[in-house]
Amino acid sequence: MLESNRLPTFHVEKMTWFSFALVLLIAPWLFTSNLSMTMMSQMGIAIIACLSYNVLLGQGGMLSFGHAVYSGMGSYLTIHALNAVGSHTLHLPVSLLPLIGGLAGMGFAVLLGFVTTRKSGTTFSMITLGMAELVFAMSLMFSEFFGGEAGVSANRVAGQAFMGITYGPQRQVYYLIAVYTFISVGLLYALTQTPLGRILNAVRDNPERVEFVGYNTQMVRYRAFIIAGFFAGIAGGLGALNFEIVTAEVVGPARSGAYLLFTFLGGATFFFGPVLGGVLMVLAFVLLSELTKAWLLYLGLIFLLMVVYAPGGFAALIMINLRVIKAGAFRRLYGVYAGLLVAGSVMFAGASSLIEMIYHLQLNSSIDTHLVFAGLRLDTHSTTDWVGTVAVMVIGLVWFDWQRKRFINRWESVQSDMAQAAQAGGAT
Repeated sequence: MLESNRLPTFHVEKMTWFSFALVLLIAPWLFTSNLSMTMMSQMGIAIIACLSYNVLLGQGGMLSFGHAVYSGMGSYLTIHALNAVGSHTLHLPVSLLPLIGGLAGMGFAVLLGFVTTRKSGTTFSMITLGMAELVFAMSLMFSEFFGGEAGVSANRVAGQAFMGITYGPQRQVYYLIAVYTFISVGLLYALTQTPLGRILNAVRDNPERVEFVGYNTQMVRYRAFIIAGFFAGIAGGLGALNFEIVTAEVVGPARSGAYLLFTFLGGATFFFGPVLGGVLMVLAFVLLSELTKAWLLYLGLIFLLMVVYAPGGFAALIMINLRVIKAGAFRRLYGVYAGLLVAGSVMFAGASSLIEMIYHLQLNSSIDTHLVFAGLRLDTHSTTDWVGTVAVMVIGLVWFDWQRKRFINRWESVQSDMAQAAQAGGAT
């Protein structure tokens, strides 16, 4: 009976991995523009980085504020290795240079992690923050290694070409990143199935009981920290090859904050959550930042809403709705979801128009008082436009709150019916 239950799960896992590999393989043939190729390359790097961070946050319950140290040092060591390959002082294929980044990240994790993992909880978080600030300050002090504010640049078209692969075209770089992404995701998933991965979850949930049965919780956290540092370094090494320049920003607090924010938004409690987070990170940093100067404000508001209404991240939202779909009850939610979408759109239209007008008033009002947003021409010196945007936002807010209460009632009814159906099925 056990084998028959495991068989469908095994086939689903195989199909999932096959689909993932297929997407990585055909993506550059579907999205052929230079922007698309660059974004997909960055998504692969971000996926590895967020998954490595989730080894700490999601699997180990370690809230780190300094994960960029290990990806950043991986970037620096890789860019220096790339320059050494270009000057013929290091004879190593360019395709293997991200492993140098991984070893660099792992080395710094061995060094710094022995101190940081001696404590847990808030103390651990504060120590990682202090380590991050220390390394960031060093990056501006030791310009011989870090390159100062200008950073360190290199040319990835170095060494001998292999089968015509020079890594000059972005597509070749993308496929290198895709290979590392697939292998890294596979290895990090395998980690969750190992005894270390299981005991790491136990340390997260009940460290006192783990100590009671004979495990050293500090060593468990330390080993997980080293593994996370290795994969973070690989992500940093791939980033160095992709951009051909490394600056102090890669070890800065903003990069560490981005790993935390998008891993949480994707869903730290599910393995595929950080994958979503990595994709969202690139979309926010590349597309959203081009659409509006207030993109960080929008990002902060989204994070705030997710913390309040969906602390499990987008992965949790997907999984609970898939459970409803599997039970055949999703059709009962069509109306309330549509109401939430329409009311939310009205609220967002008013709020975003107000934000854009405020930003334009502060930054560009001396040039032109008018701005065009979402096809609408707004005037920052017009009382009518100000009153209109505020009115739309308030109406949308009130409407959304009413739709939210209506949705909660319907959702609770659906969940209650599903629970009763499950109990009836179990009784039979």
